[in-house]
Amino acid sequence: MVVSRRQVAAGALAAVPLIGRGPERKRTLYIAGDSTAAQKFADAAPEAGWGMALPFFLRKNVAVANHAVNGRSSKSFVDEGRLDAILSVMRSEDLLIVQFAHNDEKSDDPSRYTEPWSTYQDYLRLYVEGARAKGARPVLATPVERRRFDVGGNALPTHGEYPAAMRALAVAERVPLLDIEALSLALWQALGVEATKSYFNWTDTEQDNTHFNPPGAIAVARLVARESVRKRVLARRDVVRLDEDIPTSWITWPPA
Repeated sequence: MVVSRRQVAAGALAAVPLIGRGPERKRTLYIAGDSTAAQKFADAAPEAGWGMALPFFLRKNVAVANHAVNGRSSKSFVDEGRLDAILSVMRSEDLLIVQFAHNDEKSDDPSRYTEPWSTYQDYLRLYVEGARAKGARPVLATPVERRRFDVGGNALPTHGEYPAAMRALAVAERVPLLDIEALSLALWQALGVEATKSYFNWTDTEQDNTHFNPPGAIAVARLVARESVRKRVLARRDVVRLDEDIPTSWITWPPA
């Protein structure tokens, strides 16, 4: 589907949290990413992106504007004007978490494919430079891992050179890095082959080892929140419930 820049801009305004009565929110945390983070709607339930659960771990002084969209790569997100839409409403002191790779890996699709050590890093720099130009803070997040195990029950990495390329770019550009790839791989390993099924979108009709259900979205959002504190992207006072159970009923799907 071809998306006009006017449609993208309208979507950006819709994603900006409304400010009601009372103290103004100090910062907005924007998410630029793919389907693993994106807001899902009623026609996709029980699939859930981790961006849907992240607000459960943040105090009200940090709002979440989730711009992640199914199927996007670091390249196509920019080419469709979605980064521009975020930057058009971003304010000083805001945060931009950038997580891509799942669709950058699709070498058979030139509209999305990037090469890890060249074009992938080139596109990620656009997010870093754009956020900094607005006085905001860019944050790179390595892609969350898929559910894949070998015959011995070892959780396997699936993203090739992309996480390493992002780590190297974070060092070169002095950008905070949330290593969600490493953290999620360790979590899947700890849970094991069978238990991880209850974190992914496994249903009677589908066995999806990439996308999450509510428990998985909550688990990954918890990793993001914890790592954000550890890397001083957020202060400890900005987060809540890091060690508490989050009811899966808190995740809801608006009408499509």
